[in-house]
Amino acid sequence: MIDSLRAWLGRHPWYVGATFLFCAFMALIYSPFDILIKPLYQDIALAEDVWFGFELRGMQAKLTEPLHWAVYAVLAWGFWKERTWVWPLATIYVAQVAVAMLVWNLREEDGGGWIMGLGAFAIFAALSVSLWRARPRAAS
Repeated sequence: MIDSLRAWLGRHPWYVGATFLFCAFMALIYSPFDILIKPLYQDIALAEDVWFGFELRGMQAKLTEPLHWAVYAVLAWGFWKERTWVWPLATIYVAQVAVAMLVWNLREEDGGGWIMGLGAFAIFAALSVSLWRARPRAAS
């Protein structure tokens, strides 16, 4: 398995590998722990989830966690199997994260305002463009 992972990572730019590893971590370790193992009574008070820049808390956040899990699982599987549909899907998802980071930083009291919002937006927008540009190289 380690040799297969090294071979896969060697065929792709570092940012594609980092995105794949992040999705795999979220799909295989973090989300299952958060949803299935962490005691619900502990998590409801602390649960936070962000969709399109709008922060959900408590039970609302807990109920949307399976959707994030599904997104990460689909992206991780698509990257690993080098499916052509994963490139537009990953590009769109990361682009919405870029917008969400800007919106969240402007809306929330604990957000960082315009400077942090634009900085986070720029990082994720650059990743989104990079993923799209990597598509032909990786899908061939």
